[in-house]
Amino acid sequence: MSPEEKLQQLATGLNGVVTYDTGLTFNTEVMAGDEVDVVVVTITDREEFPIYITVDESQILCITHLWKESEVIQEKRVELLDTLLSMTVAMPLSSFSKVGNQYIVFGALSTQSSLDEMVEELSVLSDNTLTAVEELMNYLVQ
Repeated sequence: MSPEEKLQQLATGLNGVVTYDTGLTFNTEVMAGDEVDVVVVTITDREEFPIYITVDESQILCITHLWKESEVIQEKRVELLDTLLSMTVAMPLSSFSKVGNQYIVFGALSTQSSLDEMVEELSVLSDNTLTAVEELMNYLVQ
Protein backbone atom coordinates (compact mmCIF):
# COMPACT_ATOMS: atom_id res chain seq x y z
CA MET A 1 0.00 0.00 0.00
CA SER A 2 1.38 3.42 -0.91
CA PRO A 3 1.75 6.17 1.72
CA GLU A 4 -1.08 8.10 0.05
CA GLU A 5 -3.38 5.07 0.21
CA LYS A 6 -2.45 4.44 3.85
CA LEU A 7 -3.18 8.08 4.69
CA GLN A 8 -6.60 7.85 3.05
CA GLN A 9 -7.27 4.57 4.87
CA LEU A 10 -6.43 6.24 8.20
CA ALA A 11 -8.59 9.27 7.43
CA THR A 12 -11.57 7.05 6.65
CA GLY A 13 -10.96 4.54 9.44
CA LEU A 14 -10.45 7.10 12.20
CA ASN A 15 -13.32 9.42 11.30
CA GLY A 16 -16.11 9.06 13.84
CA VAL A 17 -14.27 6.57 16.06
CA VAL A 18 -15.26 6.72 19.72
CA THR A 19 -12.86 5.16 22.22
CA TYR A 20 -14.42 2.63 24.54
CA ASP A 21 -12.52 3.48 27.71
CA THR A 22 -12.53 7.30 27.59
CA GLY A 23 -15.29 8.17 25.12
CA LEU A 24 -13.02 10.34 22.97
CA THR A 25 -14.53 11.04 19.55
CA PHE A 26 -12.22 11.45 16.54
CA ASN A 27 -12.99 13.53 13.46
CA THR A 28 -10.70 13.66 10.45
CA GLU A 29 -10.05 15.95 7.52
CA VAL A 30 -7.51 15.47 4.73
CA MET A 31 -5.52 18.60 3.91
CA ALA A 32 -3.53 18.79 0.70
CA GLY A 33 0.03 19.86 1.42
CA ASP A 34 2.75 21.28 -0.79
CA GLU A 35 4.79 18.09 -0.59
CA VAL A 36 2.57 15.58 1.23
CA ASP A 37 -1.05 15.39 2.28
CA VAL A 38 -1.90 15.50 5.97
CA VAL A 39 -4.77 14.05 7.96
CA VAL A 40 -5.93 16.44 10.66
CA VAL A 41 -7.54 14.65 13.60
CA THR A 42 -9.61 16.68 16.01
CA ILE A 43 -10.86 15.12 19.20
CA THR A 44 -14.13 16.34 20.67
CA ASP A 45 -13.52 18.76 23.59
CA ARG A 46 -9.81 18.96 22.60
CA GLU A 47 -10.17 20.83 19.30
CA GLU A 48 -7.52 23.40 20.25
CA PHE A 49 -4.86 20.68 19.89
CA PRO A 50 -5.42 18.91 16.55
CA ILE A 51 -3.15 16.02 15.65
CA TYR A 52 -1.48 16.11 12.23
CA ILE A 53 -0.71 12.74 10.63
CA THR A 54 1.65 12.12 7.73
CA VAL A 55 2.69 8.82 6.21
CA ASP A 56 5.83 7.93 4.30
CA GLU A 57 7.40 4.62 3.28
CA SER A 58 8.69 3.81 6.78
CA GLN A 59 6.46 5.47 9.39
CA ILE A 60 3.25 7.16 10.39
CA LEU A 61 4.10 10.43 12.14
CA CYS A 62 1.59 12.08 14.50
CA ILE A 63 2.30 15.68 15.61
CA THR A 64 0.54 18.17 17.86
CA HIS A 65 1.62 21.80 18.10
CA LEU A 66 2.17 23.04 21.63
CA TRP A 67 3.35 26.68 21.61
CA LYS A 68 5.62 29.05 19.72
CA GLU A 69 9.00 30.32 20.89
CA SER A 70 7.46 33.79 21.31
CA GLU A 71 5.13 32.34 23.98
CA VAL A 72 8.02 31.15 26.18
CA ILE A 73 9.20 33.35 29.06
CA GLN A 74 12.75 33.88 27.84
CA GLU A 75 14.26 33.91 31.35
CA LYS A 76 12.82 30.39 31.85
CA ARG A 77 13.69 29.00 28.40
CA VAL A 78 16.69 26.89 29.48
CA GLU A 79 14.73 25.46 32.40
CA LEU A 80 11.84 24.66 30.02
CA LEU A 81 14.16 22.82 27.63
CA ASP A 82 15.64 20.82 30.50
CA THR A 83 12.15 19.96 31.74
CA LEU A 84 11.04 18.86 28.25
CA LEU A 85 14.03 16.54 27.98
CA SER A 86 13.33 15.12 31.42
CA MET A 87 9.62 14.58 30.67
CA THR A 88 10.20 12.73 27.39
CA VAL A 89 11.05 9.41 29.04
CA ALA A 90 8.08 9.60 31.40
CA MET A 91 5.54 10.30 28.64
CA PRO A 92 4.61 7.02 26.99
CA LEU A 93 4.47 6.93 23.18
CA SER A 94 5.38 10.63 22.86
CA SER A 95 8.43 12.85 22.52
CA PHE A 96 9.03 16.60 22.38
CA SER A 97 10.72 18.49 19.57
CA LYS A 98 10.95 21.92 18.02
CA VAL A 99 10.37 22.66 14.35
CA GLY A 100 11.37 26.21 13.45
CA ASN A 101 9.86 28.32 16.22
CA GLN A 102 7.10 25.79 17.03
CA TYR A 103 7.33 23.36 19.97
CA ILE A 104 5.62 20.03 19.30
CA VAL A 105 4.86 16.69 20.87
CA PHE A 106 4.88 13.68 18.54
CA GLY A 107 4.69 9.94 18.22
CA ALA A 108 5.58 7.60 15.37
CA LEU A 109 4.26 4.19 14.40
CA SER A 110 5.03 1.58 11.81
CA THR A 111 3.10 1.80 8.56
CA GLN A 112 1.92 -1.72 9.44
CA SER A 113 0.13 -0.47 12.57
CA SER A 114 -3.51 -1.42 12.90
CA LEU A 115 -6.36 1.02 13.29
CA ASP A 116 -6.67 0.00 16.96
CA GLU A 117 -2.99 0.84 17.50
CA MET A 118 -3.54 4.21 15.83
CA VAL A 119 -6.49 4.96 18.10
CA GLU A 120 -4.35 4.09 21.13
CA GLU A 121 -1.45 6.26 19.93
CA LEU A 122 -3.68 9.23 19.17
CA SER A 123 -5.48 8.93 22.52
CA VAL A 124 -2.19 8.83 24.42
CA LEU A 125 -0.71 11.67 22.35
CA SER A 126 -3.78 13.80 23.06
CA ASP A 127 -3.61 13.01 26.78
CA ASN A 128 0.13 13.76 26.82
CA THR A 129 -0.47 17.07 25.06
CA LEU A 130 -2.93 18.16 27.73
CA THR A 131 -0.55 17.02 30.49
CA ALA A 132 2.38 18.89 28.94
CA VAL A 133 0.43 22.12 28.57
CA GLU A 134 -0.85 21.87 32.12
CA GLU A 135 2.55 21.00 33.62
CA LEU A 136 4.52 23.61 31.66
CA MET A 137 2.23 26.65 31.83
CA ASN A 138 4.58 28.41 34.29
CA TYR A 139 7.18 28.64 31.48
CA LEU A 140 4.80 30.42 29.13
CA VAL A 141 3.65 34.01 28.78
CA GLN A 142 0.10 34.15 30.11
